[in-house]
Amino acid sequence: MTSSTDPAADKAASSAVTVGDQDTPPDKLDPRVLRIAGVVVIGAIMSILDMTVVSVAIPTFQEEFDVTYAIAAWSMTGYTLALATVIPLTGWAADRFGTKRLYLTALTLFVLGSVLCSFAWSAPSLIGFRILQGLGGGMLMPLGMTIMTRAAGPQRIGRVMAVLGVPMLLGPICGPILGGWLIEAASWHWIFLINVPIGIVAFTLAFIVLDRDAPVPSEKFDFLGMLLLSPGLALLLFGVSSMPEVGTVASARVLIPMVIGVILLASFVPHALRTEHPLIDLHLFRNRNLAAAVGTMILFAIAFFGAALLIPSYFLQVRGETTLAAGLLMAPQGLGAMITMPIAGRLVDKIGPGKIVLTGVSVIGVALAALTQVGATTPYPLLCSVLFVMGLGMGCTMMPTMTAALQTLTHAQVARGSTLMNIVNQTGGSIGTATMSVVLTNLLLKQEFAGPAIASQTDPSVAATLPPGAIDVGLEQAAEAFGHTFIVAVVLIVLTLIPASFLPRKKPAATGPEGEGAAVGAEVMH
Repeated sequence: MTSSTDPAADKAASSAVTVGDQDTPPDKLDPRVLRIAGVVVIGAIMSILDMTVVSVAIPTFQEEFDVTYAIAAWSMTGYTLALATVIPLTGWAADRFGTKRLYLTALTLFVLGSVLCSFAWSAPSLIGFRILQGLGGGMLMPLGMTIMTRAAGPQRIGRVMAVLGVPMLLGPICGPILGGWLIEAASWHWIFLINVPIGIVAFTLAFIVLDRDAPVPSEKFDFLGMLLLSPGLALLLFGVSSMPEVGTVASARVLIPMVIGVILLASFVPHALRTEHPLIDLHLFRNRNLAAAVGTMILFAIAFFGAALLIPSYFLQVRGETTLAAGLLMAPQGLGAMITMPIAGRLVDKIGPGKIVLTGVSVIGVALAALTQVGATTPYPLLCSVLFVMGLGMGCTMMPTMTAALQTLTHAQVARGSTLMNIVNQTGGSIGTATMSVVLTNLLLKQEFAGPAIASQTDPSVAATLPPGAIDVGLEQAAEAFGHTFIVAVVLIVLTLIPASFLPRKKPAATGPEGEGAAVGAEVMH
């Protein structure tokens, strides 16, 4: 190891060697790592919460700006596409400019976009500002994963990933509750303005707590890779996101962008394999653990996030609950995950992620199988129990899979690895929600009274146009459509067991800097 005249560098080197030393790994997360985790979680909560908060405001935007629901929904789609565009750049930018500098920039963009969204005067202006907001929000999660992984080292990744899983739980549960309350108590502007004080706190803490960026040699930026990967991913997700609106895959609006997106993404593969410093290093797939984690994550994200869309929709459309009530009924899922996630994080660091993920996926499969039998009058205690079980499984699956991907990467590979996993997660989630929406929509259309019965939940005048008993029949038909859609999720979650069976089932090795386990020590061993 070379000597250094920079005290900060010496301190970092010393810390890295300590963490990478197999004989003296810290058994618990030390105060420094916990402080860094706190900073990262605040930013992640702000980003993820914003996605679900805005989802309940789409009807408000429709009325406020006098546009169709499809146009108002672009406030969500534009944000998602911005995320897809910027996530591939995050790994390179983190290496080039440093994680702290980039994290502060991402927070600034996100808060600035939030303020501008609150002043939107039309639907196009809101969509444009949401895209700016998404450019910042898209970097927060992969950057947060990179910062926490580097701070904790390979021996403690499971526990820090469990901490980072908290915002992923809080977003879907608290978002609809917070959004509905803010719109009712104040106005739609406050679903964006609420980010300002949170963002200021996050920025201040990040500036104080995060380690100073160390200058590193600059890699040549992969411009061709950017022109292939970012537009390709955005076009693919645009086509996928259009599926629920048109109700079929066989539409020019869906097929054309999807085909162009796939062509661009396919063209990126040979380019990345022969380029010295590609935007996403596909040679990472030589790492067996990462390859298995990617396969597990894509199938899990499609199944789980697709099902996660169906459950609140069932409460809203079939049971006639308010957004606030639907959010509260989803709480058992978050409670279950909060119980198992920290336990799973500790176990992953001790016995590896393989057995934990297989258990979690199996538990989720059982819960989803129960939901295939859902009816129009299924007792709420039973549904809440099923959601609680699903949460238990989720706490053992998502972040342990992320851990499996990052646990054996070197320090230099962590930024690119976390970027890759976030791309997979975002793509899988978008495909899952779109697929389940299309399947459900088509099943509902085949039922004579399902559509009118659902409409009667929000418009009582519809009931007067239907024959006696039609609403009860229609709601049962609608529940049956939901149950059959859950079958798709069950099939996908069962398929997830295949790549999950290849995940490591033992504690990660803490080897030297050239070994796979030296995720932290490698930076200073040159």
